[in-house]
Amino acid sequence: PPVCLLRARPTAILSPVRSSFCKLKKLLLLLLHCPRIVMAASFSAFQPCWPSCMPSPSHKAFSFTVSNARCCFSFLKSDARALSWSGSVHNAMNWAFPKPGKFAVACLGSLSVKASSTASVMEFEGFKVTVIPTKPVQGQKTGTSGLRKKVKVFMERNYLANWIQALFNSLPVEDYKGGLLVLGGDGRFFNKQAAQTIIKIAAGNGVGKMLVGRDGLMSTPAVSAVIRKHTANGGFIMSASHNPAGLEYDWGIKFNYSSGQPAPESITDKIYGNTLSISGIMIAEIPDIDLSKLGVIKVGSFTVEVIDPVSDYLELLESVFDFDLLRNLLIRHDFRFKFDAMHAVTGAYAGPIFSERLGARVDSIANGIPREDFGGGHPDPNLTYAEELVKIMFGQDPPDFGAASDGDGDRNMILGDHFFVTPSDSVAMIAANAQAAIPYFKDGLKGLARSMPTSAALDLVAKKLSLPFFEVPTGWKFFGNLMDAGKLSVCGEESFGTGSDHVREKDGIWAVLAWLSIIAHQNKDKKAGDKLISVADVAKEHWATYGRNFFSRYDYEECALAGVTEMIAHLQSVICTSKHGDQFGKYTLQCADDFAYIDPVDGSIANKQGIRFIFTDGSRIIFRLSGTGSAGATIRVYVEKYEPDISRHELDAQTVLQPLIDVALSLSKLQDFTGRYRPTVIT
Repeated sequence: PPVCLLRARPTAILSPVRSSFCKLKKLLLLLLHCPRIVMAASFSAFQPCWPSCMPSPSHKAFSFTVSNARCCFSFLKSDARALSWSGSVHNAMNWAFPKPGKFAVACLGSLSVKASSTASVMEFEGFKVTVIPTKPVQGQKTGTSGLRKKVKVFMERNYLANWIQALFNSLPVEDYKGGLLVLGGDGRFFNKQAAQTIIKIAAGNGVGKMLVGRDGLMSTPAVSAVIRKHTANGGFIMSASHNPAGLEYDWGIKFNYSSGQPAPESITDKIYGNTLSISGIMIAEIPDIDLSKLGVIKVGSFTVEVIDPVSDYLELLESVFDFDLLRNLLIRHDFRFKFDAMHAVTGAYAGPIFSERLGARVDSIANGIPREDFGGGHPDPNLTYAEELVKIMFGQDPPDFGAASDGDGDRNMILGDHFFVTPSDSVAMIAANAQAAIPYFKDGLKGLARSMPTSAALDLVAKKLSLPFFEVPTGWKFFGNLMDAGKLSVCGEESFGTGSDHVREKDGIWAVLAWLSIIAHQNKDKKAGDKLISVADVAKEHWATYGRNFFSRYDYEECALAGVTEMIAHLQSVICTSKHGDQFGKYTLQCADDFAYIDPVDGSIANKQGIRFIFTDGSRIIFRLSGTGSAGATIRVYVEKYEPDISRHELDAQTVLQPLIDVALSLSKLQDFTGRYRPTVIT
C-alpha cells in the first residue's frame, strides 16, 4: 500500500516495499487520479526507493511536490536530526539528503493542500493552517532564562513567531503532536498579544490542547506546578522576570519541559540553530481566544482551556506546608505581616493565599493588583527597587515580618524588623530548619545545592547535617536535573531565588511561606503577651551555630559590551599568570579559575560560568556576566568573607567587606574598562 503520494524531481516514491522504477511510476500516475485516498496509518523506517537509472541524491539537494492526496509528512532521519520542520507543506519543498538513510512518515490527520503565491494553506480538522514564509532574524540566542529583548524588538514582524516556530522545529514530534502544553505569564505589557500568537502557532503545529492562565496570568513556579500536575508536555512562560515592563522596556519568553524545569541547553541550542535557518511559520487560522473567562474553547481538533492560575498551585502548597500552623501565626494580634507584590503576578496569588486561606489582614498586601507596567516600578525584590517595603520595615513601628516577590513570582526578599536576610543566608536558614518546620521535609532532606556565586553558608549546613551538596552554575535548570534524579531537596541562588523539589523553578511565595513556617514553628507555644522569636533571632541563632558568611553583590547594569569584553579578557589573563600563594592586598590566593561544571546526572559540561578568586581564609571574589538583561551587558561582582567570631557577626557587611571590594575593583580594572564608578545596585 502507498504511504503517501508524491510527484518528485527526480522521481522518487516512499514505499514500504522496493519495486522497479517502471512499476512505481505507473502506480504514481494511477494514484494521482485518486484524490480521496488518505493515509490511515503511521509507518517508520522505510527506505526511499531510488530508480536505478537516476543518480543517487546522496549529496545533492532534492525536491518534490505534494500531490492531491490529503496527508501531511514528518520526516526525521534515523540519527534524530530533523530534515525539515515537522508538518510543513509547501507547493515545493527542498531538503538536502547528506546520505541515504531511514525515514519516518507520520500522518497528522485530515488535510488538504493547495498552492499559494505567498504561503501554503492546509485545512486541518476544522481550521486552516497557513505556512507563512519568513526569514531568519539575528540575535535570538537565549540567555540564562529564555529570550529577553525590548518589547519593540518582539513587536517587529515575525520576531516572536520565528522563535516559537523554531522551538517546535527543535522538539521531537512526540513531544507536542496531539499533546498538552501550558501557557502563562507575569501580566506585563505585550503578553496578551503574544499569547494569541503562541496559541495559533501551537495549533498550527499540531498541539492538541493548551492550558492557559486566566488573562494570560500564571507565575513561573505555578506554570511548573501545572505542567507537573497535568503531566503536560511542557509550557511557555511569557516574562522578563524582574525587569521593568511597558512599551519602552522588556519582554521575554522561555519554554519549560515536561518535568516543569527550564529547557536544557541541548534544546535551547537547537532553537537558536533553527532561528538561523527558519523559512516558514505554521499558524492556525483561528479567532483570538477570550482569555478573560474560565472555560473550554474547542476549535476543530484543537482545545484551549482557560484555568484559574492559583488553584493548582495553592493545592500544591497546601501539601507542602502546615497551613493551620501558618494561619495561627498570621491571625495573632501580636504579629504583623507585610507582603509587597510590586504590582506583578504574585498580586493574583497574595489575596487567595495570604488573606483568604491564611487569614492575614487584607491591608497586609501592598501593590496587590497586577499591572502591565508593574505600576511604573522595577519589580526586583531587593533593597534598591523594593524601596517602599524597605522604608516600612526600617521605619518607625514596622511589622514583624516583611517580604516581596518579583515580576513573575519566582524571586523573594525576606525582611524583619530593621533586619535584612541575604538570599545566601536565607536558603541556608531554610535548609537548617526545614525538617522541623515544614511537613514536606519531615523525613529529612535528600541534598542541598547552591549556584556558584552564592555564599558558602549552605555548604556549612550540608556538612553539619551530613547531606550531599552540589555547587552548580547560575540557572535553575541545573538544579532540575539533580531534583529529577532524587538528589536534591532545597536549593538557592544569591539573586533572590530560593526553592525546593516541589516544582522545578525557584518560588517566591514558597520561600515566604517557608520563612513564616520557621517563625510559626518557633513561636507555636508562645502565649499572648510573650515575646515572639523574630526573623533577626532566627538569623543570629544560625550564625552562632554555623558562623557568618558576610556577602555582597555589586551590579553594573547596561554596560557597553566592548568594555566588558575587554575586562573579561583581562581577568582571564590574570588567571593564567596567578598561582597559589600570590598576594592580593592582605589576601593570599588559594586558586583562581573560570568555573566549569560537570553534571553528575547526565555528564553534560558547562564551561566559563564565572571567574573565581578563592583565598586561603575562605574569602572569595567572583566576576560574572548576567544573562537576564535585555540590553547591553550586566557585570556582577560578588565578594564573600567567612567570620566565625560571634562578637563580629553584627558588624555592617559593607564595612567588613570593603578591603575585599577594593581588591576586586583593583584586579579587574572595572572602572577603567567600563567607565562606571558606582554600581547600579548593591545587595
